[in-house]
Amino acid sequence: MSFSADKSARPRRGRWVAVIALATAASLPTAPVASASSSAPARSSTSQPRGVQAALDQVVAAGAPGAVAYVRVGDRTYRYSSGYGNLAPLTPIRVADRSRIGGVTKTFTATVVLQLVGDRVLKLNDSVEMWLPGVFPNGAGITIRQLLNHTSGIFDYAQDERVFAPYFEGGDLTLIFDPREGVRIAAEHGPLYAPGTGWNYSNTNTLLLAMIVEAATGNSFGTELRRRIFKPLGLDHTSYPTTSAIPGSYIHGYWIIGGPDPVDFTSLSPTLLGAAGAILSTPADVTRFYRALLRGRLLKPAQLRAMQTIDAVATDPPGSIDSGIPGGGWGLGLLRETFPCGDAWGHDSEIPGYMTAAWNSKDGYRQVVVVVNMDNLAHDHPITQAMRAVLLKAYCG
Repeated sequence: MSFSADKSARPRRGRWVAVIALATAASLPTAPVASASSSAPARSSTSQPRGVQAALDQVVAAGAPGAVAYVRVGDRTYRYSSGYGNLAPLTPIRVADRSRIGGVTKTFTATVVLQLVGDRVLKLNDSVEMWLPGVFPNGAGITIRQLLNHTSGIFDYAQDERVFAPYFEGGDLTLIFDPREGVRIAAEHGPLYAPGTGWNYSNTNTLLLAMIVEAATGNSFGTELRRRIFKPLGLDHTSYPTTSAIPGSYIHGYWIIGGPDPVDFTSLSPTLLGAAGAILSTPADVTRFYRALLRGRLLKPAQLRAMQTIDAVATDPPGSIDSGIPGGGWGLGLLRETFPCGDAWGHDSEIPGYMTAAWNSKDGYRQVVVVVNMDNLAHDHPITQAMRAVLLKAYCG
């Protein structure tokens, strides 16, 4: 069996799609626990999106333990929940609880890198070799920009079965993973293409970016995240953990492996992903981060423009919402997605136990975060299709 640390609903992103037994709707509790609330409106133009709760209930009816949606329209917030955040004991899922946001972490990582570019500590055309001498073959020909937009040609270490074997064969999900081992494994595979001439989603890129940040600042990557993003924005429920423990209230994540019953994968070590996907957060904190980012509070104008610039080779992957409309693509740690009602910016993710999507209008006025606590599903599975329906209703409704 093969495992991937971060895959997506976009087949052309190159992330592995598991071929395993899928859960049936009958194998999970399907009675939804639903709620919706809004804060006081600040602008008369804001309105509650229609059909979100019913669409969210369909995610649970399709077999997911639970799902939440968090929608901000201007100064008004809408919260929706359905199903369970824990199956043993059965506990209603809560929008305020934390979860592992996986690949959404990459936008946080890119923001730290681009802040250092704005501070003139780094340059986008700096090579990997310049900051990490001898760490990666052909590092002299790979730039920070290419790491950020996945055009480096570097193999994704998470596609190598050796990375996951100790966790699944040994049964200990809490084992600490050294990111340098991930880089070493990726190097063994050799380049997929000449840097800048192609595109492939690679978690290895983000591991290298974190190592560059540490080399440039002399601090741990987690320290830089806290100092530059978490604390200034008051993201009190967001952290960059280095162990499996999660204090406080959180959403459990489930996988289906070799049988019909879901397996709790919440304790899978965040070190497996590190800067590529280790952050714990809440939908409220994620929307606060993206609104601050897109409104220029975290980056200087030149770096925000660079983040939203999409190279030709990183353009038009099929959309996660199956819109069928071209126009999506990868910026620098930020993805542009095309919805029927217009473009959105953000990131989405699938890691063991969780599917997360965070989409925002370019000015951060309209924002949607959806979390489903089950993963390892085919792209045409009813749960993933139902999640896409939630995104459509929440963003365009």
